[in-house]
Amino acid sequence: MSVIELDGATLSVENVVNVARHNAKVVIAPACRAEITKKRDYINEHWIDNENADPVYGFNTGVGKLVGYKVSAEENDRFQMNIVKTHAACIGEPASEEVVRAMMVSRINAFCLGVSGLRIETVDRLVELLNNNVHPVVPSQGSVGASGDLAPLAHMVSVMIGFKHAEAYYKGERMPAQEALKAAGLSPTAFKLQAKDCLALINGNNYCAGMAALNIYDAEMLMKTADITGALSLEAVRGEQAAFDDRIHQVRRQVGQIKTAENIRTLTKGSQRTTEDARKVHLRDDLMHPTYVPRVQDQYSFRCLPQVHGSCRDNLVYAKSLIEKELNAATDNPLVFWDDKGKLEFLSGGNFHCEPIAFAMDILAMSLAEIGSISERRLFALCDTALSYGLPPNLSGDPVGLNTGYAVISCSAAAVVSENKTLCFPAVADTIPTKSSQEDHVSMAAWACRKTRQIIDNMPKILGIEYIIAGRSVFITQEPLGQFNLGSGTSLAYQMIHDAAGYEVEDHYVQHEVNPAMEMIKSGKLLDAVEKQVGQLN
Repeated sequence: MSVIELDGATLSVENVVNVARHNAKVVIAPACRAEITKKRDYINEHWIDNENADPVYGFNTGVGKLVGYKVSAEENDRFQMNIVKTHAACIGEPASEEVVRAMMVSRINAFCLGVSGLRIETVDRLVELLNNNVHPVVPSQGSVGASGDLAPLAHMVSVMIGFKHAEAYYKGERMPAQEALKAAGLSPTAFKLQAKDCLALINGNNYCAGMAALNIYDAEMLMKTADITGALSLEAVRGEQAAFDDRIHQVRRQVGQIKTAENIRTLTKGSQRTTEDARKVHLRDDLMHPTYVPRVQDQYSFRCLPQVHGSCRDNLVYAKSLIEKELNAATDNPLVFWDDKGKLEFLSGGNFHCEPIAFAMDILAMSLAEIGSISERRLFALCDTALSYGLPPNLSGDPVGLNTGYAVISCSAAAVVSENKTLCFPAVADTIPTKSSQEDHVSMAAWACRKTRQIIDNMPKILGIEYIIAGRSVFITQEPLGQFNLGSGTSLAYQMIHDAAGYEVEDHYVQHEVNPAMEMIKSGKLLDAVEKQVGQLN
């Protein structure tokens, strides 16, 4: 099993996925461990053990609006527990275990910057939970992405300390936190928080950052997969390849567009079906074109595929850059720095505000919805004889009328596409004052992450329907067009859906087609197989 060293600087989206989904272990880089310890020793000497120390937020004062109230050294341990009990206030269904693991590894990595002022023992405790697969139960609603993710992270901390009312998952079973810790071989109640420990643990944006990292990873796979289903649709309609000529895209200068066009050329390399010879074959149902006329150009959903998919890919690259910065950021408060005289300086700021994550996820949500929207337009065209250059109405088998075809499953795609549209309202455009207006502007990043996940979950449904309809288009025209080979990537994609769907000429139970199509996209099986065939897609 792989081990990932956390250093506060190099945690990637792929690292987060490896920890969250594949249970990779983590260790703290030695240099980070040394800096955390050095700072804390100084803090203990000059503030924690010094009754005459000046008030320092989070170390010997209350939090939020209560900053003006001093907390004595003998009361500080009790104060830490009170913070946990009052802040573990989330509601709703629990976040998935992978989201919780992503949150935990992101939080640990933030401490590796060495500016949070907590004890190394506290960091190690969180590492122990993660590496021993103790996953706190964290209800999914409650963060407004303002003072970080106070409530979700407080639920994490309640399990760290073995609070008797907290719950955790261990080996997939939900149980009281103390039982989970004991089952994992960890002390169920002995761990105590000290000054600043709790505030450092909960005052960060890592619930959002963890969710966002998983969203980015899945979006990358889906955008590549959309190029595959789009390429197969292009084959199905005998599309014009000139629109994908590299020269067109180079003069636009948009990187995503250039890369998408290259993907389509790679997938359709060697295609005979997208040639003029194939387009000269008159299909029986093509009443719009009784005689052959060179096509020149296709509908936008086919011809402008690089421009649309490519723009979405550029947005993804931008969003990923924002999220990977956040994965390697210190986002609690106050932060602790050495001054030029070798003394510690406490600076209070607002790094906990989740605005960058909210923007990244809103941009990603709109981009994924666009990919789904143009996919639905392509599959719609394949079902319409007037738009498909003579494919059978609704791709029905003979006799048409007795056989209904694919009109209703295409409606399912339309329904989901419209759901996605309503999920595109930017969460970051909303704000609601909280905490007596101390937090008078919030990011709503947690909702941005959660609604983006809903769109991600919808995407295999839309792309899966395009996949079965594009495959059906090829299948139903084998007699007049079977002599024209598909491209190197599209031929494999077609064979996979043909084998999984078990296409028949006459109507049959459509669930037997759509379920395997959606699963091949959701699991990444289609993408993996095609990339093994043609090489890595952009």
